[in-house]
Amino acid sequence: MRKIAAALAGALLLAGASPALGHVTADPDQAPADSWFRTALRISHGCAGSPTVAVRVKLPDGVLSVRPQLKPGWEISIIERKLDQPIEGPHGTITQVIDEIAWRGGPLPDAYFDEFGLSMRLPPEPGILYFPTVQECEEGVHRWIEIPTGDKEWDDLEEPAPFVTLTPKE
Repeated sequence: MRKIAAALAGALLLAGASPALGHVTADPDQAPADSWFRTALRISHGCAGSPTVAVRVKLPDGVLSVRPQLKPGWEISIIERKLDQPIEGPHGTITQVIDEIAWRGGPLPDAYFDEFGLSMRLPPEPGILYFPTVQECEEGVHRWIEIPTGDKEWDDLEEPAPFVTLTPKE
């Protein structure tokens, strides 16, 4: 029994060494294009021990409809932006979309994690959507805004933006 416990503890320590555990991630992070989808941005730690007090996310182009999840103890603010060209949607002409959503409150202690949910209509084309996210703490900030370029992959970045991969429409 002790050998099993020791093996399990070792496996957990190795899993904890993964760089992705320190990042903000979207879960789930894959969905069919042109579908309604619910994901959550997982905040897995604070800023050098300081509790998280705000999470701000910028919505990628192509997401025309999104709703944030309410969280007890947190207030939500929404910033909209006007589209360059109006788009015909299922319920009429769309002239502006949500550009940024912010949750403020908590605090979320460094030793705990939490998720900030989004429900959205995904764009029609397959690809990768990045959700640049700023995590504000009582002391400090993490800017999870880096997007991979040709020479660097997501896991190579210090503060990569969470993402959702859109697969071909089913």
